[in-house]
Amino acid sequence: PVSAFGGVIAANQPIDADTVDAMGSLFIECIIAPGFTPEAQEKLAKRKNCRLVSVPDARLLPKYELRTVNQGILMQTRDIGDPQETPEWQVVTERQPTAEEWEALRFAWKACQHVKSNAIVLAQNKATVGIGGGQPNRVDCVRMAVERSGEQAKGSVMASDAFFPFPDSVEIAAAAGVTAVVQPGGSLRDAEAVAAANKAGIAMVTTGVRHFRH
Repeated sequence: PVSAFGGVIAANQPIDADTVDAMGSLFIECIIAPGFTPEAQEKLAKRKNCRLVSVPDARLLPKYELRTVNQGILMQTRDIGDPQETPEWQVVTERQPTAEEWEALRFAWKACQHVKSNAIVLAQNKATVGIGGGQPNRVDCVRMAVERSGEQAKGSVMASDAFFPFPDSVEIAAAAGVTAVVQPGGSLRDAEAVAAANKAGIAMVTTGVRHFRH
């Protein structure tokens, strides 16, 4: 990534020596992980000004989050972003997602909760390949994610934190090579988005719930 120089790396698995080697000579100021093997610590000790933070259980998040408002504070339950299918998850297209696409869709939906709305995530092989977020309209987020993913957009899946108000986002994703989409559904124009997916031969799943991060 362009902004990786002097950045922070966070991992959900303990850091071992092979992971440190994969970081190469990249300048990293801080690494956060559930733990570090002795070999990894030995290698990282040779890096100048690299701080290690061990978080034994990163899943222990507070139940509530706070937002400041005019003359007060808003307390709300945290979006936990459960990626597992619930009865609300429905395939709404003619084509069903493949097993690989289901796995990628779950991952993309989970990742999408951490992106500032409006949020679009392209993913495959349990990794994000393109992220578009924080834009005033959804279609710009799709264009941003597609541009950032480059050739990796082909064969990827797309997650959207809210419904598609028009079919244009689906059309742009399909043209870039996206093969499956997950989104909350609930738009007055849902049928148009589904029709665009069917026309392109891609699968679409609706969750019945949304993410929204500001």
